[in-house]
Amino acid sequence: MPQRLVLLHGFTQTRQSWRRTVAALGGRYRALAPDLPGHGQAAERRPASFSACTAYVRALADARCVLVGYSMGGRIALHAALALPAIVERLVLIGASPGLADAAEREQRRRDDEALADRIGAIGVAAFAEQWGAQPLFAGQDPRVAAAAHADRLRNTPEGLAAALRGLGTGVMTPLWDRLGELAIPVTLVAGERDAKFREIAERMAVALPAARLEVVPGAGHAVQLERPEAVAAAIG
Repeated sequence: MPQRLVLLHGFTQTRQSWRRTVAALGGRYRALAPDLPGHGQAAERRPASFSACTAYVRALADARCVLVGYSMGGRIALHAALALPAIVERLVLIGASPGLADAAEREQRRRDDEALADRIGAIGVAAFAEQWGAQPLFAGQDPRVAAAAHADRLRNTPEGLAAALRGLGTGVMTPLWDRLGELAIPVTLVAGERDAKFREIAERMAVALPAARLEVVPGAGHAVQLERPEAVAAAIG
């Protein structure tokens, strides 16, 4: 029977964001891609917290799994891998971070996320989706990729996204830089060539992790699984 694979999406995405990656895997895994709390069909699920998401991973993984996470989902996956060493046997992190080590920077991010959560409620999902997709982080995406990402964002609700920011944002996350050495499992770090910020973070993580390899995907930006799903499937496989 194929190995179980759990895929965790990023902020403003849903399980649909993994559709092309799963197709590129060609049935090599039993792939499960849940909607995370505050997103998609789980828009009303609470709490939206790291501990709750770890419980979801435990339930989905059954006995053992390969765990994959992108951006917010990558931070959740890293947290879950540290909490579930007997369940997560391999980890793939795409455009992900272990959090903000500096306390002042973390507090400022928490305040910014709180303000953004209020703003989402004020302007609604459609307007927010336009603004979120226009960030420099996503510059250079193929128009078809950008359109698919925008359509996915519209599957969310203001209340759900606000809850996810408040409970799963970088500002409220306990930084995990000092715990990376605890991960004895193989970790694959994936970053897009054009994603300078997260490529540099991945390089730093690769030094701190005991068994890591870094894959930089040529021509890709931050959302590698949307832009180059076949490259992500190869990294998983």
